[in-house]
Amino acid sequence: MKIAVAGTGYVGLSMATLLAQHHSVVAVDVVAEKVDKINRRESPIADEYVLRYFAEKELDLTATLDATAAYCDADFVVVAVPTNYDPCKNFFDTHLVEDVIDVVLEVNPSATIVIKSTIPVGYCAVLYEKYAGRSMKLLFSPEFLRESMALYDNLYPSRIIVGHPDGLEEAAITFARLLQAGATTDDVPTLFMGVTEGGA
Repeated sequence: MKIAVAGTGYVGLSMATLLAQHHSVVAVDVVAEKVDKINRRESPIADEYVLRYFAEKELDLTATLDATAAYCDADFVVVAVPTNYDPCKNFFDTHLVEDVIDVVLEVNPSATIVIKSTIPVGYCAVLYEKYAGRSMKLLFSPEFLRESMALYDNLYPSRIIVGHPDGLEEAAITFARLLQAGATTDDVPTLFMGVTEGGA
């Protein structure tokens, strides 16, 4: 499969590394230095397992600044961009998530979009309203990662959760299988539910 990952922080880079063990992955970022480091197999984040996998594993992973090229033929686009929380305003800044969705819907509306970014409860329903009338396939899969241990937590997950609307059961199952295949443990508890029940 061809997978694009938007964002190369702890969530995005660990996800890209996990999936690149078995699939073709393009990581997208807006910072040229981070892209160059990933392409040289130098980790832009402090994560022991990312460093180890970059040095020891055969990964089908490239990084780019060109989001359009990365998304145009992807089967899945994983959104792992920052959604900074302002505690004074009780507000998540989700504009980067919507920026990714806008590009994907423009260049590859058949791709399945999977939000891994931290988002407020009810946000996916808001997105389905915002993009009503457009052919958007959107899943939500919360991450349970620790900083500096993100890839380890993806390799040894306590559980996998994929939230999906009616009609996207097959896409949800396929994405869960991608995560299961990348993990080093078998029989990871996997839960499927509506996008709101999934936490978004």
